[in-house]
Amino acid sequence: MKFVFLITAFGTFFFSGLIFQKKPRAFHDNILISWLIYLGFYIGVYSFYSHELFTHFHLLSVSLLSLLMLHGPFMYLYVLCLISDKNRIRLRDFLHLLPFLFFNGYILIASFYPGIAEKLNLEGLSQKYDPPFLFLFFLILTAISGPVYFLLIMRLFRKLDINIFNNYSSSAGIDLGWLRKLVLIFGIIWTILISVTVIHHVLNMFSVAFCTDGLFLSLSMFVLLIGYFGLKQNVLFSSEDLIIAESSGKTQFRYSGSRLTEEEEKAYAGKLTAHMISSKSYLNPELSLPKLAEEVGISIHYLSQVINERFKLNFFDFINRYRVEAFKAKVKDPRFTNYSLLGIAFECGFNSKSAFNRVFKQNTGLTPSQYIKSVKGSSQDPG
Repeated sequence: MKFVFLITAFGTFFFSGLIFQKKPRAFHDNILISWLIYLGFYIGVYSFYSHELFTHFHLLSVSLLSLLMLHGPFMYLYVLCLISDKNRIRLRDFLHLLPFLFFNGYILIASFYPGIAEKLNLEGLSQKYDPPFLFLFFLILTAISGPVYFLLIMRLFRKLDINIFNNYSSSAGIDLGWLRKLVLIFGIIWTILISVTVIHHVLNMFSVAFCTDGLFLSLSMFVLLIGYFGLKQNVLFSSEDLIIAESSGKTQFRYSGSRLTEEEEKAYAGKLTAHMISSKSYLNPELSLPKLAEEVGISIHYLSQVINERFKLNFFDFINRYRVEAFKAKVKDPRFTNYSLLGIAFECGFNSKSAFNRVFKQNTGLTPSQYIKSVKGSSQDPG
């Protein structure tokens, strides 16, 4: 196990070095470099001294465990920087460090009082010790920090989805699918291991070393994957075209301050429809709300309001409905007889198979193959 942790520690430093050489290097890359270096030292120290710390250096072992409270904030900040135009650390970001600082401040103060210090023993929790309340409180805080940040990051992904649906016609390359899966898997594993640790302390099953080895093993797999995929991750949104995701509240509240009159909204809707039919902007797989607003000659916010209120759709669904209708027309066109279904989909503005299948079934209730069969069946029906 020791060699696995050492290899992981080396891998984190290796990936951090590669990311440091990225040109250009974004702010989220700098966060990832710091995160990897922290994890590299953390896993490296654990590989050398873990069991000795638990046996002979109780306060240091507790302090080592408290470092897990930094993992969630690093992950949260990394995701936040990816989905926003955040390019510097703000004072409020340091609030995420307060639980870690308070925990270690408590450990430092306890070290001056032998009667309290001897009770700060991770192994002693399963024995007839009388651990101080604050010690148990900080241990619980450490245990739940993972699941709490997991939920906070899920909220960030939800904001990303709102941003995509309101401003982009395709999610390819900007939905952070790899990171979603990684966070989800690690969140589940973390929760399971925390549950195992609780069982250990309540029922005296397993051992602290077993629990921490499992946690660090999952952390090792996570850090290697985050390093590999993070190396290839580019900036999602430039500062020029980033549109802050609007509130997911009801539309009437979202546009309550708009000066757009009903007559103007109706006129803009007609102008937009005419433009979509004549220019076929939906054929551009990278079409976004700002690009379409520039083409039509309507402000971004007014265009968003028209699509949401007049058509009762978000931008993503609005554009992809045109693409679905274009696909349905092309499969009946003899000129596309030799095209595959995916080839026709790409001709209609879709840029990924998964997105095409999902959007098509959402709009028609059928998969593309089922739709083709229904079209062929109706054309052969003599009635």
